[in-house]
Amino acid sequence: MARRHAGWLAGAAAAVLVTAGAITYASAEDTGGPGPTTAGAPAPGPESADAGFARDMAVHHQQAVEMSYIVRDRTKNADVRRLAYDIAQTQANQRGMLLGWLDLWGLPKVSAKPPMSWMGMGGMPERGDGSLMPGMATNTELRKLRSLSGKQAEILYLQLMTDHHKGGIHMAEGCVAKCAVGVEKRLAQGMVDAQQSELQVMAGMLKERGAAPRS
Repeated sequence: MARRHAGWLAGAAAAVLVTAGAITYASAEDTGGPGPTTAGAPAPGPESADAGFARDMAVHHQQAVEMSYIVRDRTKNADVRRLAYDIAQTQANQRGMLLGWLDLWGLPKVSAKPPMSWMGMGGMPERGDGSLMPGMATNTELRKLRSLSGKQAEILYLQLMTDHHKGGIHMAEGCVAKCAVGVEKRLAQGMVDAQQSELQVMAGMLKERGAAPRS
């Protein structure tokens, strides 16, 4: 069952990458310029939802890539390694798009405001220990993941990535609601759809290992 799910996920990830490339091309074609903007409107401002999402999701994605490469080296299980590779490749590609848009808009990749302020969440409690946004793993959890191997590493990775996806979906839904750039809103909706499917796959993989999501 897990092998069939992982195979489906590999195909889905490939489709996301192809779609992402098509969106990038279409954005240039639709606007007559090199990057995504709202038709007939200037590029987003530095504190806009579009810029905030691009900055924050790039950071969020980077940790998912890091965790996926950690577990890839901590297990020999083909299904988990395939899942981790798919997540790493998809999110690295999307992260590159988000940072590229910031460059095209001439906007900084960092902000003095707290993460997710663009969602009205600037006053959320400080998470600390390296966890900058909801769903992100702490430095302590990452060290633990690096210390485990085999089934234990697989379970912790699947639990951490489940939390990570839930936080990512919440942020992507915020962009769908608040972002002004159409191509970015479509990418965010694609993230929601893909990560919700991956949550189902990971729940099944945890169940096969006698475990469950942490929340």
